[in-house]
Amino acid sequence: MPAARPPVRRAGGVAPAAAQLQGDPPTGDHGATAPQLRRFIKSRAYVPMHELRRRFGINGEEDEVTPLDVDQHQIFVGLPEREGHLLGELLRGGDIGYELSLDPISPIVVGVYPMRPVSRA
Repeated sequence: MPAARPPVRRAGGVAPAAAQLQGDPPTGDHGATAPQLRRFIKSRAYVPMHELRRRFGINGEEDEVTPLDVDQHQIFVGLPEREGHLLGELLRGGDIGYELSLDPISPIVVGVYPMRPVSRA
């Protein structure tokens, strides 16, 4: 495996050029919020997990997953812990549904979709 090159850092976070290369969200170093995730998912018929990572600049290890308890079952979401738990709140609240991988047979989420229409005020 090639050695990972550490990002260039400055006081207050990652340098702007490094942040763009790493795909950090344009809103700052705080990452996605539950309302942002909900709004993005509800604006589409289906969102694969890799699209959530790309859209919100969610970086992490390629095999990083977060276990979630949903409807008395344990499922796994391919997101870092913080974002995985935000998605779990939306799943448990009935705001979004999920599709599980069938190969191999394991409860890992491969995509999500809206469950209720978004009210436009």
